[in-house]
Amino acid sequence: MAEADDGAISPAGWDPDTPPGRPTASPLYRTAAAAALALFRVQQWDIRVRGLDHVPRTGGVVVAANHMSFWDFFLVGSAPYLQWGRPARILAKQSLFDAPLFGPVMRAAGHIPVTRGRGQRAYTAAVGALQHGELVLVLPESTISPALDLLDFRAGAARMAIAAGVPLVPAISWGSHRFHTVKRGPTPRWRLPVTVDYGEPLHPGPDDDPRAVIALLRDRMQAMFDEAVTTYPDGAPAGAWWVPARLGGGAPTPEDADHYLDTIRRGWR
Repeated sequence: MAEADDGAISPAGWDPDTPPGRPTASPLYRTAAAAALALFRVQQWDIRVRGLDHVPRTGGVVVAANHMSFWDFFLVGSAPYLQWGRPARILAKQSLFDAPLFGPVMRAAGHIPVTRGRGQRAYTAAVGALQHGELVLVLPESTISPALDLLDFRAGAARMAIAAGVPLVPAISWGSHRFHTVKRGPTPRWRLPVTVDYGEPLHPGPDDDPRAVIALLRDRMQAMFDEAVTTYPDGAPAGAWWVPARLGGGAPTPEDADHYLDTIRRGWR
């Protein structure tokens, strides 16, 4: 990460001399994207994208997505990239940037690390990228949901959109958790159906309360999520481990998921 003149941190691969609204993908970004797409093609995944027109083709935009697997962030970010060449700048945990093999790729691709207790640095970098015309992908749950249902949302995505004066687009992906999620996988899944939905954008104004905006965002994403599950080509089989308990599946209940997350958080301290 490079220090900007004003003390803000600029995402690696982000050239402040490039005109706003014309973001480009670095060579390593393109290579990493091609490798991930090749993995999905080898397994012949059936990726169904709906509502992509809700994502602006140019200009700054925050895309907020749910987090069920280790691959959903890529699936949500890949559609604008494949369709229009728009790279996504993903806010991700610092631990991913510290990984021996994955870390250099994350840095070179221009993604933004979030260090626990130092979120302001990531926030400043994200707002700067948005003002420069970038697509910033945020996972407002901040961690994979063990319950395979939406967790509580942090308000950072709303704060960024308000500060940068850009739209906030809700997105839902469903299906890739059957390949690789917490405590499961990666397990090859041939011809796996995957749904990626983008919803109508919110346009928060400078006087809007970020907490109210994020509450509205979550409500919209919950409705989108329920529709994605109920219209999923493989259905929502009763007792299936990959279906939320709320919908009759065998995934952990929210209470069990909270206990698991509390254990993880204690390990961070």
